[in-house]
Amino acid sequence: MSQDMIELLKSRRSIRSFEDRPIPEDILRTITETALYAPSAMNRQSWHFVVMTDRTELDTLAGLVKDRLKLDDRYRFYHCQALILASNDPVENPMAVDDCACALQNIFLAAHALGVGSVWINQLRHVCDDPEIRAMLTAIGVPPHHAVYGAAALGYPRKPPQEKTIRSDRIIYR
Repeated sequence: MSQDMIELLKSRRSIRSFEDRPIPEDILRTITETALYAPSAMNRQSWHFVVMTDRTELDTLAGLVKDRLKLDDRYRFYHCQALILASNDPVENPMAVDDCACALQNIFLAAHALGVGSVWINQLRHVCDDPEIRAMLTAIGVPPHHAVYGAAALGYPRKPPQEKTIRSDRIIYR
């Protein structure tokens, strides 16, 4: 592994404040396509991704999630420029959540490599079967039998991320 790759892995941070600047389509496609190269249990590749960039749809979905979970009125997926939903079939794939997590990690790392910030959005997992939210998810392309296990909120960082405190006591070498 090259030193550049090691540095990329170590320098990626969650970004929760984005500029009001769209991500060019070619960059967004490159980031999203990396999800398809993630490992999946038994190489099932049963995941599905929906890329949301429409501000009205993003605000509508965020509003529905906010209402169902009784979140703060400021909840808006951090005003991201794109939201990539990762879903999978929990019945047909017992490793559905794990596969989506691997795919999202690829998305986060690719975004970072291309100068785009990202943060994991996990609230949809808990409310994706709410009838109103499910109707919207189905309307935008999430298969009706899929659970949304996570999402990547993307945008250009408004400011540089803070240094990360590393808990090196979490590794034991024997």
